[in-house]
Amino acid sequence: MEKLRRELENLLSRLDDAESVRAQVSKLYSVYPFNEFEYVISTLLGHGVLSLDDYYEMRDSYMERNAFLYIFEINAPRTFGEAWAQGHLKELVPELAKPSKKLDATYSGEYDFFLDNAIRIEVKASRAVDATSDEPLVVKALSSDSNRPFWMNFQQIKPACCDVFVWIAVWRDRIRYWVLASHEIETHPAYSPAQHRGNTGEGQLHVRQDNMDSFAVFEVRPDRLAQAIRDAYQRQLRAKSTT
Repeated sequence: MEKLRRELENLLSRLDDAESVRAQVSKLYSVYPFNEFEYVISTLLGHGVLSLDDYYEMRDSYMERNAFLYIFEINAPRTFGEAWAQGHLKELVPELAKPSKKLDATYSGEYDFFLDNAIRIEVKASRAVDATSDEPLVVKALSSDSNRPFWMNFQQIKPACCDVFVWIAVWRDRIRYWVLASHEIETHPAYSPAQHRGNTGEGQLHVRQDNMDSFAVFEVRPDRLAQAIRDAYQRQLRAKSTT
């Protein structure tokens, strides 16, 4: 969005009546799909400052930079965290199974996936948005190269209820994945073991622009997720054997 604004502003500055157009934009009342961008682009096309071919190129470039912007349009947290995130991970790792008492006699809804008839997996997802903005998610969504501050809060983390955590983080143009053994969550400096007063065994973890590098060792490519889950499970077993 920031780059598109700069591109349009550069084109707008070529108009003789640029100030009147800017004034009109500042007074616009937007009703989807008619908004400031529609107004500026149609004005530039009408004045011949922006050709139709240039518009198509600008549009294609915008679509490429915002390939995952539609994910920020999911307003319900549960729809995003469960329906989208779990479905997305299942597409990447088809061998994941939805848990049940048939697969795990002790199962009572405390984790999201079961792998290899042994590994209990919890999925957490968040979206990178401008931490200083009060705009809707789709407006304050950040690109991966943005220097704006962001704050992704992974909530309701219960390390005792699973073996492996898979985190999915979404930017406008990129999706990133981290895979951690349960004990690696509990011992991480960014983990807070008390999310709500009285909730024992449940915490939260904040990933920000100033601490994201501390999770670099756990980041994996999407085509390596299955193996990364199995590797994290082995780390979890080794940790449990030493306690």
